[in-house]
Amino acid sequence: MNAISNAALADRAIAVTGAARGIGAGIVEAVLEAGGRAVLLDLDADAAAETARRLDSDGSRTLAVAADVTDDASLDRAVAAARERFGRLQGWVNNAGIIRMAQAQDITADAWDLELAVNSRGVLLGSQAAYRAFAGKGGAIVNVASNAGKVGFPSMAAYNASKAAVINLTRSLAQEWAGEAINVNAVCPGSVATPMLHEVADALAKSGAGDAAALFAGMVPAQLGRHVEPLEIGRIVAFLLSDAAIVIRGQAINADGGDTPY
Repeated sequence: MNAISNAALADRAIAVTGAARGIGAGIVEAVLEAGGRAVLLDLDADAAAETARRLDSDGSRTLAVAADVTDDASLDRAVAAARERFGRLQGWVNNAGIIRMAQAQDITADAWDLELAVNSRGVLLGSQAAYRAFAGKGGAIVNVASNAGKVGFPSMAAYNASKAAVINLTRSLAQEWAGEAINVNAVCPGSVATPMLHEVADALAKSGAGDAAALFAGMVPAQLGRHVEPLEIGRIVAFLLSDAAIVIRGQAINADGGDTPY
């Protein structure tokens, strides 16, 4: 996918959670490419700041802020910092997520709760923070789900469930907030070349599934024949944040190179 118009998000301030690396960093790059301004929210503020410097050398269109998506107060502080710098936010991307590989019979209650807290509850809390930040003037929210939320993969039961919850939550928010001029959609990536995919390959290798590098190399969409790049996901997200996507509402759009047909 080529870059969308460099005016599609002109002067709009977009918050992105989990923005320091991987898909989050790709989304920030695409937002800047489309003329927007990006607020990079991440637990690791130093890493977020480094990503901001890499993508916006003079710092005029980015702000890096420490934020915990499982903590309302942390998100509100981040919103306050964003509004002080850029004024009202017009977009929000719930991207932060974690994965803990384990066979279903071995998942502990604490591990389950952690993945659901970050991947699902974090999307709800982030969306609520966005709702408040939009200040009754509307905006767009994009949630990063996963094709795992539709298909499900072995040794990922908690992750699969958390992303399925994001897909359904997206539908609910789109319906409830349409009257507030807030558009809500989700994207469902698959095999994206990110540190998280390397973590999956490493975990599978430790379980005896094979060599980590070979496993990673083989995790590609059959139709595409290569990994999806973070920026490619970012450009889809940037489009969904723009006015051009106003008729796309409550959808969970596959961005997995054709692996998931529904």
